[in-house]
This record gives sequence, structure tokens and C-alpha cells, in this order.
Amino acid sequence: MRDLLVAGSLATGDHRPGVSDLDLVAITGGPVTPQRQAALTVLHQRLDAGAAHGLKLGCVYVDEARLADPRAAHPTWTHGRLVRRILSGITRAELTRHGFAVRGRAPGALLPVMTDDDVRAAARAELTGYWAWAARRPWIWLDPELADLGLTSMARGRHAVRTGRLLTKSAAVEQAAAPERLRSELHARRRGEAVVSPRWGTAWIAWNDCRRTVRSFGDRPPGAAG
Repeated sequence: MRDLLVAGSLATGDHRPGVSDLDLVAITGGPVTPQRQAALTVLHQRLDAGAAHGLKLGCVYVDEARLADPRAAHPTWTHGRLVRRILSGITRAELTRHGFAVRGRAPGALLPVMTDDDVRAAARAELTGYWAWAARRPWIWLDPELADLGLTSMARGRHAVRTGRLLTKSAAVEQAAAPERLRSELHARRRGEAVVSPRWGTAWIAWNDCRRTVRSFGDRPPGAAG
């Protein structure tokens, strides 16, 4: 590993211990082979059970030779398993605008500057990619964590497209398309409080917000309301 970079809420100053994920990006000096992936899986399992327990540690392992390719998929440890994901435009924006290195070179020495238009394009890609997929699957919104994530992600996406700037998750709660009661509950959960919202009602609000937002960016989920 050549460089270890911090992105996400810790980089933007919005990290909430026990609530927020810890988002890292490791730059490697070559491909992460299947053998290395197996070793990383064991390492992360040990970390999650020990020193990193409760930190919600996630890390993207990027071969420096493929860093410039926005479509390249990289081994990524997230939510207890190793998958392959791109280093998204939003993560690249977090790194270049707010990120820092805990080892090696600074993000600005590795990645080009993300302009406001780049941020707008990255936000559109998120909304018309994963979230368009989610808008077509109403049943998944019964997961309370996804419903919360959807409400804040839609607010963050709209803000990024409108302004070319990133919005923290805590600030996004204020802009969430939800009743005041639900926004208050979102704030409480962001503080780590064990507050529960009505499951079906929250799912309905979050799903419809996602459908409306996705539709406004050119992707029309089946059955989208007017």
C-alpha cells in the first residue's frame, strides 16, 4: 500500500462515532490479486471483530495504474464483505475537496481537481444509477436504514446538481423531503439515539421522494407519480 486516504464524513467534518461509516481509500502499487484479496478479507474480519469493532470501516483498494479510469472496479471492503466497486465521482470529489492522507501522498497529488460541473455530473450518475435501480424496487424501502439513506441521499443529490457542491449528511436532513416529525427523527438517529419511525410510512415517503428525484434527472421508474 502506497497511500491511505480518508474520504466520507470524517473528511467533511460530519463524522458521528457509532453512526457514521469510516471511509478509506488505499492506493496500491499493483493489482490486488485473488491471493491478496483473500488476505484482505481475513485482515478486515479480524479488524471488524477487534480494533475496528463498531467503526463501520470500509476501504476501496485502488491499483494506482487504474486510478484515472472512473469505470474501473476495485476490491472494496464494505459492510462485512469484499466486493468490487468503482471509485465513484462523489468519493473522488470528497477526496479532492476535503480528504486527507494518513499515509503517503495527499489526495490532490493523486487525483485531478473536481470542478463544480464534475460534481454535478457525479451526482447525476448516482441518481440515475443505483438510485434509479432502487426506485424500481419498492419493497426494499421497508428497510429502515435504506429509507433514511434514501432521504438524505436525494437531498444531497439535488443540492450537488443545483450548486456543484457537496452537502454533509447531517445538513441533508434539513433539506430532506419529509415531514418535520420525520426530519426530527432522522436528526435523532444521526445523533445515535434509538428512535424508531413508522416503518411503512417512512418507506412510502422515502420511495416516493426517490422516484420524483430520479424522474427529474431523466429516468422514469415505472408507476412514477406526476
